[in-house]
Amino acid sequence: MDEREEEFEPSVLGTKEHWDTAYERDLQNFKENGTAGEIWFGEESMTRLIRWLKKQKMPLDSSVLDIGTGNGVLLVELAKSGYTNLTGVDYSVSAVQLSKNIMEKEGLPHVKLQVEDILNPSDGLSGFQICIDKGTFDAICLNPDNVAEKRKQYVKSLHRVLRPGGFLLITSCNWTKGELLKEFRERFLLLEELPTPTFCFGGKSGSSVTALVFQQKE
Repeated sequence: MDEREEEFEPSVLGTKEHWDTAYERDLQNFKENGTAGEIWFGEESMTRLIRWLKKQKMPLDSSVLDIGTGNGVLLVELAKSGYTNLTGVDYSVSAVQLSKNIMEKEGLPHVKLQVEDILNPSDGLSGFQICIDKGTFDAICLNPDNVAEKRKQYVKSLHRVLRPGGFLLITSCNWTKGELLKEFRERFLLLEELPTPTFCFGGKSGSSVTALVFQQKE
């Protein structure tokens, strides 16, 4: 058993059953109240990613995949920022249905949404220039079953769905920069660490969130 397996206790947050139940509830709330639900890591996390894309002058028609899209709110913000080639995937049927309802409400019929397990992606899920992960890798690492193999499979899947030289923007609250680099270095190069909010305790500063940009090795 390696260091990360010892540190991460298995959790229901790593199971499909938990997310199916959560998004079924969010879907019902949306139908009744029109609320989209939680924004993982807050609005600043979305602003941070979009700011980087604009800084790099990524073409607005770049193909973008949002992994574990949940309610699809990140895709809404990307669309509002002018990006036109957007796809969101989630292994929860209820999450995809919720995000479809939200896209309809927002008038964004061009955003593609589909049920996919990123650990076993379909053949058609490929060729993306940009993949965004905002907490999905974190959830995978909390799965109670064979988590070390799932981590390796996740990296392989990303390598498969991205085109050569494509970019991965990953946000995590469980992993440090060094730990993420170790997980992804076989197939990805670290390009940049994005600034995130810091906290101070006992006279020491640290970050509760890590946001990195990787580029796939060609």
